[in-house]
Amino acid sequence: MAAATAVEAADLRSGWLTGIAHVVSPNADARPAGAVASLLVIHNISLPPGRFGTGDVARLFTNTLDPQADPFYPAIAGVRVSAHFLIARSGDVTQFVPTEQRAWHAGVSSFEGRERCNDFSIGIELEGTDELPFTDAQYAALAGLCKRLLACHPIDALAGHSDIAPGRKTDPGPCFDWQRLRDALALPPAFFPFQPTPAGPV
Repeated sequence: MAAATAVEAADLRSGWLTGIAHVVSPNADARPAGAVASLLVIHNISLPPGRFGTGDVARLFTNTLDPQADPFYPAIAGVRVSAHFLIARSGDVTQFVPTEQRAWHAGVSSFEGRERCNDFSIGIELEGTDELPFTDAQYAALAGLCKRLLACHPIDALAGHSDIAPGRKTDPGPCFDWQRLRDALALPPAFFPFQPTPAGPV
């Protein structure tokens, strides 16, 4: 328990989680005064769309993506985005923005009447698409990451990008297994306000 407490203290003190890869994104800024991370937002991303392991998501988050490297890329040239974390198909986790800062992941968004979700959320990107299942390794890494963040921050809800930006975003998509995450975290239903509570035995 003492070792875990020391790790949690280090995570909170620096905003950079220990034991994972760090790549600094310039696409971040300070949270508003008094704002704390209370929401986890789950996304999916792949670059080029539908292709994995290219390294181009990291290049997007660090403003080093070559717009000529794929026919899709001119459409996103100049876009400045980031997330706090990216979980690859292998389950490897990379952090791009310290958790006490605001990553630019949610865009125009609202959670329970509160606008600008970037101000009070932590963004987690899963390498994937709306059409393909995520990997066992990703679910394991996501559960472990969420547990660490729950220990360090006053998180009281988890949501998908589509939940906070309905009609504009669709990720993490219908292939994301919310029940699997709920079971792994063993959190009360209130932490998943957009997910229906499973019916109990009749």
